[in-house]
Amino acid sequence: MAKKRITRRQFVAGTMASTAVIGMPYVSSAQSAGKLAVGLWDHWVPGANDASKKVIDAWAAKNKVEVTVDYIPSQGNKNLLTIAAEAQAKAGHDIIAMPTWWPHAQSDLVEPMNDIMGELIKKLGNVNGTSEYLGKLGDKWLAVPATIGSQLKGPCSRIDLMKQHAGIDIQALYPAGGPPKADSWNFDTFLKAAEACHKGGKAFGIGLGETSDSVDTAGAFMQSFGAALVDAKGNITVKSDAVRQWLEYSVKLAKFFPADAPAWDDASNNKWLVAGNGALIMNPPSAWAVAKRDAPQIAEQCWTHGFPQGAKGRFAPFLPYFWAVWGFSKNKSAAKQLLVAMSEPDAIASFVAASGGYDIPNFDKMTTLPTWANEGPPKGTLYHYPNPHNHQTLSITAAPAPPKIAQQIYVQATPTKMITRHLQGESMEKTLAWAESEVEGFLR
Repeated sequence: MAKKRITRRQFVAGTMASTAVIGMPYVSSAQSAGKLAVGLWDHWVPGANDASKKVIDAWAAKNKVEVTVDYIPSQGNKNLLTIAAEAQAKAGHDIIAMPTWWPHAQSDLVEPMNDIMGELIKKLGNVNGTSEYLGKLGDKWLAVPATIGSQLKGPCSRIDLMKQHAGIDIQALYPAGGPPKADSWNFDTFLKAAEACHKGGKAFGIGLGETSDSVDTAGAFMQSFGAALVDAKGNITVKSDAVRQWLEYSVKLAKFFPADAPAWDDASNNKWLVAGNGALIMNPPSAWAVAKRDAPQIAEQCWTHGFPQGAKGRFAPFLPYFWAVWGFSKNKSAAKQLLVAMSEPDAIASFVAASGGYDIPNFDKMTTLPTWANEGPPKGTLYHYPNPHNHQTLSITAAPAPPKIAQQIYVQATPTKMITRHLQGESMEKTLAWAESEVEGFLR
């Protein structure tokens, strides 16, 4: 059947409907007083919201600003619906938390953040490349990269099962408290380990579905081959040698995934690990945290570590959150001052601790906090989670395409659909032709 094509403008609209000078100090003043309304992501970790509320309340009392905070859940895309509704009404919160693609989607309506970002980078270090790609438009910072909600989706392996079935000591490759010794942790090793664990009845829990966990993993493998469906200038590059190499490898690997991998959602890999079904998943520490509560014998065998090495490097899936100030805010000065306070080192450390190490700061001087070294069991299980030794490049699927195009490739799960089509018997060239047609539609 013929598919109805939608334009980029129609897609973005539909997705939203359904889903001072750098050196100037920030001081309390008549302009910074008044009221502020803040909309933050409602954290899944019990008690994590208390840390942000404490920082905000202390700042509000010091600066004599009346601040109301709403914690908006991502379940049912309520956060995305809130962003869309406020953008349409040009009214709502002064500060609003935006995930991944949304600063670019709302780039015409957000207040530039160059003034405070210069201050924050000087204090906290450079921002990782993915956060800059998603948080900047040209020379304009659209939002402040947020610690709360930012996550890395690298491998979490079962120490015992990887030794038993694949002969790999993952703790030796990624020792707690020290740099990786993981030169042998490459795509060939990964493929052989996946096959061995599959034969042992403990398959790698990697999905091929249309939700973010599956898409993030597929995209990291793609970038490790130097492959992209669209380049930074907006040119279609589907039928490249790099894309062919990625797709060929991905299908070889996918043969050792669970049989129902194309139907997996973002809860599937968590359940797979906690139930003891597999030797590895790609996820932030949420699955380990649930195992610590519900299946401690499994949590004690979990080790979070780096992505395998591909032809073009190690690329780990990273999904940053951002704090944006609407251009229609009535109190932009106070809003920016609050974001500076929420980005102070002590505040960042409190957010990381309250989330049990789940939240990752976007600034490179903040990735060696003690929380990750001390969390357990086993102690040090999260040490390598925030990439403390810059062992891998943090990435997002569909980069380096222009973000408004990349968002469509991501949301439509084009990479995982390509793998599934070829895995189910469609020829390489037919799959590439289908993907090229899809991307042409996104560019219209």
